Amino acid sequence: MVQLEGQKVVEAKEMARVEKESIEAGASDEGYMLKAGEGIARQIETFIEERGRAKKVTLLVGKGNNGGDAFVAGTFLIHRGFEVQAYHLVEAGESSPLCKKHEKTFSDAGGKVFRGDEVPLEGVIVDGLLGTGFQGKLEGPIVEVIKKANSSRLPILAIDIPSGVNGNTGEVDPIAIQASETIYLGMPKLGFFIGQGYNYVGKLFRVAFGMDQKYIEKAKGYAHVVNDDAMRDLLPPIQRVRHKYQAGYVIALAGSPGMPGAAMLACLAALRSGAGIVRLFHPRGMEDEFAAAPLELIRNPYDWEDLSSIFEEAKRAKACLLGPGVGKGEGMHTFVQAVVSKLNLPMVIDADALYHIKMFPKGAILTPHYKEMLHLLGKDVLSHDDCQKFADQNEVTVVLKGAPTWIFHPNAASLIIPKGDPGMATAGTGDVLTGMIAALLAQGLVGREAATLGVYLHGTCGEIVAAKQTSYDLIASDLIEVLPEAFQTLLSQLPQE
Repeated sequence: MVQLEGQKVVEAKEMARVEKESIEAGASDEGYMLKAGEGIARQIETFIEERGRAKKVTLLVGKGNNGGDAFVAGTFLIHRGFEVQAYHLVEAGESSPLCKKHEKTFSDAGGKVFRGDEVPLEGVIVDGLLGTGFQGKLEGPIVEVIKKANSSRLPILAIDIPSGVNGNTGEVDPIAIQASETIYLGMPKLGFFIGQGYNYVGKLFRVAFGMDQKYIEKAKGYAHVVNDDAMRDLLPPIQRVRHKYQAGYVIALAGSPGMPGAAMLACLAALRSGAGIVRLFHPRGMEDEFAAAPLELIRNPYDWEDLSSIFEEAKRAKACLLGPGVGKGEGMHTFVQAVVSKLNLPMVIDADALYHIKMFPKGAILTPHYKEMLHLLGKDVLSHDDCQKFADQNEVTVVLKGAPTWIFHPNAASLIIPKGDPGMATAGTGDVLTGMIAALLAQGLVGREAATLGVYLHGTCGEIVAAKQTSYDLIASDLIEVLPEAFQTLLSQLPQE
């Protein structure tokens, strides 16, 4: 069994609780700080080296132990030949004992410390203003410091969490550090992934600071970040002797008059994701609209009154995708309900099909965005707990599309997949995902695994496109174009024969 769960995601207050418990049991808080600071320094050094930047760093330091972590990291960097300066928001006497102690160590090593109204900014900025204990509203001088940092156009690396983000809720009031990277300590915090948090954390990197594994295990988790290392093991095996039906047969029930594009995107994505054959069933009369469909796609028109051809092909198929471009018409409503009640196939249900169905087939994968999920829940406010209950009660896998995407599966830990790019917020990318997941189902993966690998590869495609082009110009078909590269990122990790 492949372990999909990676790092446990906890509320900031839970992280503080287990850390305090470990210190009360004999662990050294200063030992933690020294190990954290060293790890933070190494990640800062890596960031600078990879980008060919000058070895200059500015620390933004608050009064707490988050500031102490920054001073320790700065001292390590000085010893490695970096030019490091610090802006301290308070006088040394107002700092926590460890922050005060390590400010002196930093100064003795040659670090410069500034205070007052002028905030010197150069090189890479390291945010050590506030830790994960912050809650509420930011006020006073720190607001102006954060504004200056954010407007400097310099990269900012946040220690543990961007200052101003609530580690429990992701709330920001009225401002927070806009981090290029967040170097989190121990376990990722729930606030990274909910509320406004994901807008501020940037890329996430973990630093272990020496806390015994037993405290991580006993911490109450809210979800898990996906285990990146498991993704390559989910790739469907390819047999040397096989035919197209063995490779995976997907039937697609998609499209409606005036909306052929979503169906074509989903079907082409399924073909590019390994399906040996994809057959699209579409309403009769759309033949001309599908004239530009990929040559490899088999197209079959159907009539509302006779669905026998669909059920006949379903006997040979391994998976079904339903929904892209079907619209919300009354005829389609009747059709979708009639088909779903009789098909006995692994199924991905997306888009408008989610509005046509009340009782979902057990084991189906649903791929709603936030508005569609609210419809399914019958609520005005989205709760991840409610999403998990929905998956449990309906015995379905729910892929809640967004930034990041969450996956809920019956009686299993919620998964967070922090992959992708903001440019993916464009029409058709969800249809591409539907086709990808359907292809993986057809190749033998089961619900949660197919959904997870599909979302992971989909996000990887978005990152590849944005790196080659920009987030501004990404369109859905670009994701399909780079699918070979996305697969290669996983294939390159497999042992070579």
